[in-house]
Amino acid sequence: EVQLVESGGGLVQPGVSLRLSCAASGFPFGAYDMSWVRLTPGKGPEWVSSIDARGYTRYYADSVKGRFTISRDNAKNTLYLQMNGLKPEDTAVYYCLKGGRPFMNQRDRWGQGTQVTVSS
Repeated sequence: EVQLVESGGGLVQPGVSLRLSCAASGFPFGAYDMSWVRLTPGKGPEWVSSIDARGYTRYYADSVKGRFTISRDNAKNTLYLQMNGLKPEDTAVYYCLKGGRPFMNQRDRWGQGTQVTVSS
């Protein structure tokens, strides 16, 4: 059974950093591109970032480029998202996605999500 378990979210003030983690199991993690997407009430899913299976190539949405860094540890079957300089507009539920950006609308490939709230 595929499992993606996100953690690391929270309530923070603008400008603060957070690191999200996604623990993966039930599939060969190191063989898959992985991504982060986020969901805000009233809006559709927003793709945030992707990383290829080996961790060599990374992609970012313009809204997070320069502030967020995606990484992975294939030995630990874990995906990360380092978020620096958080802004109120980053408030969302963040989901780990098994696959690259083309799969972002396949909800069965998402984890359960972790809430990030940025507010003063």
